[in-house]
Amino acid sequence: MKNGTAKSWVDVSSSALVSNANELKRLAGDSAFMAVVKSNAYGHGIRQTVKAVNRQADWFGVDSLEEAEIVREAKSKKPTLILGYVPYQLLKSVVKQGFSQVVYSRPTIDLLSRHATKSRPAKVHIKLETGTSRQGIETKELPTFLRYIYRRPNLIVEGLSTHFANIEDTADPAYAFLQLKRFKEAVKIVERLGKKPPFLHTACSAAAIIYPETQFDLIRTGISLYGLWSSKITKGAAVDRGINIQLKPALTWKTIVAQVKKIRSGTPVSYGLTEKVRRDSIVAIIPVGYWDGFDRGQSSVGNVLINGSRAKVLGRVCMNMTIVDVTDIHRVYEEDEVVIIGRQGREEISAEEFAERIGTVNYEAVTRINPMLPRIVVR
Repeated sequence: MKNGTAKSWVDVSSSALVSNANELKRLAGDSAFMAVVKSNAYGHGIRQTVKAVNRQADWFGVDSLEEAEIVREAKSKKPTLILGYVPYQLLKSVVKQGFSQVVYSRPTIDLLSRHATKSRPAKVHIKLETGTSRQGIETKELPTFLRYIYRRPNLIVEGLSTHFANIEDTADPAYAFLQLKRFKEAVKIVERLGKKPPFLHTACSAAAIIYPETQFDLIRTGISLYGLWSSKITKGAAVDRGINIQLKPALTWKTIVAQVKKIRSGTPVSYGLTEKVRRDSIVAIIPVGYWDGFDRGQSSVGNVLINGSRAKVLGRVCMNMTIVDVTDIHRVYEEDEVVIIGRQGREEISAEEFAERIGTVNYEAVTRINPMLPRIVVR
């Protein structure tokens, strides 16, 4: 159904989100379930996603203070963990609003402690660097870091975590298991100091599905919550191992036809004259371009769906519009609905297909859909 006022919009299926959340919770068993809604909920809309799965989620995971505040604005009272970096000047607000914060540096600890009190402590999750070369402290630094934290009674260590570098590569899990071994060694260090935190967590979507031993006390699921697989290898491994999980894509990206016109054989199309039609053609202009997230790499190779049929992109994708070939599609009119990612009739353009055409992954394909486009919740 057309949005009515927007040139392009994203339909988000609340029933698909709930179904995916229930599937992941079932796999998690006794482990808590964190719905990761960072980066505009992987393009699906933070408010929309939080409202849809608030009942299923035990935690929400975000990248920034601003995103944590959006979760709160969506009327959720579930604990929210800020996974990303927060500038020093904003740490006071993290404490004041009661959010939990991933930590790995002394300056952050000092400032959180300064703004915390016994009645309103700062809640932290220590991030271990076990092999991704990103955020986190090395295991050898952990004892000193823990003692540094423990000297501050107004800090509560809620969790200890790490992140896998290639858990999706289930063809050779050796490196992932090395990281898991390092994490378990770090847990022993914490236990020796006598203050094991209530939440140990390492599992992203792929880990939670394929390797139950990574689940610990909490799983952090992002891409699978939205009905997308971390990789073809992960999906294949789940099938091979008889893991029963049904993921339903929750997102359909749509636009409309802005104009239909006839052009003669040999006419060049779009900027740079990179493509000419080889026959007398009918083309449709759609009001979506790379500003909206329809990557320029889709030029001359991408497809969209109109009236249940594929329409090929002609020439270069522009900033705000794209030209597609509708010569073989019966009766195309202005304001007909166009599907960019999703299903229309019997045809489907998956996020994976969209991503493969531009040499990237489904994560990026959906996350880069312009956050200014409306997210419309549908059943």
